[in-house]
Amino acid sequence: MASSTSRPAVLVAADPTLYRTGLVSLLNQQWPALALTLTADTSQVVDLIRTQYFQLLIIDDYLLNRRLPALLNCIRQAQPTQKVVVLTANQQPLIAINSFHLLIPRHSAPNQLMVALGSLLKTTPCLEAPPHKPQLPPTHFSSREFEVLRLVIEDLCNREIADQLYLSVRTVESHRRALLQKSGNRTLVGLVAWALRTGMVA
Repeated sequence: MASSTSRPAVLVAADPTLYRTGLVSLLNQQWPALALTLTADTSQVVDLIRTQYFQLLIIDDYLLNRRLPALLNCIRQAQPTQKVVVLTANQQPLIAINSFHLLIPRHSAPNQLMVALGSLLKTTPCLEAPPHKPQLPPTHFSSREFEVLRLVIEDLCNREIADQLYLSVRTVESHRRALLQKSGNRTLVGLVAWALRTGMVA
């Protein structure tokens, strides 16, 4: 069991995608004192919660391939009071399965996600931006740029985005450059974190 002086620990079980990177960045920004452990292997989850106390377990259901009930049952047996948040692809609103398990739509607005996580962590997120990086009003994106941004956050490559939107790869690359320039970010990881933080893809 964690001592009162230790940092609160959170286990994030998700594929190493841009989405996970954005989520981790958001968690680090809102709760700088969190000790985060990352895994992309669901078989490690039960062993990890047996050997270490985590205040919260966050699971991306894309990792599970429809094995959520079985995994939740194993977690319950290993650590009956483990609090679990499942980020689900369903577009339904936030659902509490019971007092320990919460389903949150994967693309919830960042403030909704942070409030829900804060209720389980028993702490409120830092709602102010860091002083060295003030929040600037976003430059307006075109509707096509929003579509490209949404697909970038879903971790699609240029070719997949082009196929889905019936564009050329060169046009997708152009839209991605525009997204980076308009948002003031230098990398796709920075763009995803910024989009989640500002609610651009809610």
